[in-house]
Amino acid sequence: MNWWQSIVLGIVEGITEFLPISSTGHLTVTEKLMGLPIDDPSVTAYTAVIQVGAMIASIIYFWGDIVRFATAWFAGLRNADKRGSDYRMGWAIIAGFIPTAVIALLAENLITGVLRSLWAVVVGLVVWSIAMFIGDRVGKQNRGEDSITVRDSVILGTLQSLALVPGVSRSGATITGGLLLGLDRVAATRMSFFLGIPTLIASGLYQAVKEAKHIADGVGWGSTLLGTAVSGVVAYVSIAWLLRYVSKNDFTGFIIYRLALALVIVALLVTQVISAV
Repeated sequence: MNWWQSIVLGIVEGITEFLPISSTGHLTVTEKLMGLPIDDPSVTAYTAVIQVGAMIASIIYFWGDIVRFATAWFAGLRNADKRGSDYRMGWAIIAGFIPTAVIALLAENLITGVLRSLWAVVVGLVVWSIAMFIGDRVGKQNRGEDSITVRDSVILGTLQSLALVPGVSRSGATITGGLLLGLDRVAATRMSFFLGIPTLIASGLYQAVKEAKHIADGVGWGSTLLGTAVSGVVAYVSIAWLLRYVSKNDFTGFIIYRLALALVIVALLVTQVISAV
């Protein structure tokens, strides 16, 4: 992989990782347009590893919250009188990560197999656009972040695993689930970030260790680290923008964009500009 390709992919990852528009779908299309083999193990691993950069950006952005949750969680373990909302959030994040990790490990062959097709991306974009529309319109949005329970988080963690289907979007799945559970848009979006931090760091590190040789022999670690750094810088800006946006707007713009992207991909496939796999 050339350095400019790595930079472009890092920018795409940074912009799309936290927006509910599917980072995997965008990366897959971009890689195809660049002529990169999306079924190559090193390319698949690269796509997962550069997500770590975006997650590092989210850790930096939410560092104050993370420290507050962790401090409250440890304090609550020692003293029942200190088990407030921050303590419960600590357990919620842990509980939400578990179903995602289990499902991801069980479905690993699907991730690197049939789901790498761009037709899967199209289906994911369209189907989950409908789900987002329903969540944004039907959800009561009368619950704040302090009301999130372990049960809520397990449901959101399970929904997060739907992001194994490219086009669905990890953030799109968790935000939609949060809205259907009655969370307001900001609370649903923040929870998506909190669940994403352990999930994508674990995924990226797992792929880095498992596919280290493939990366070294294929994409190259230089390109991988460059893409990771770029994605981190861009993702930090994307996080700040998204939180400001959802505080004043609904998700209609994202839904329209997802459907338009699906149409563009279909056009590229039908005209054979790019192939499905």
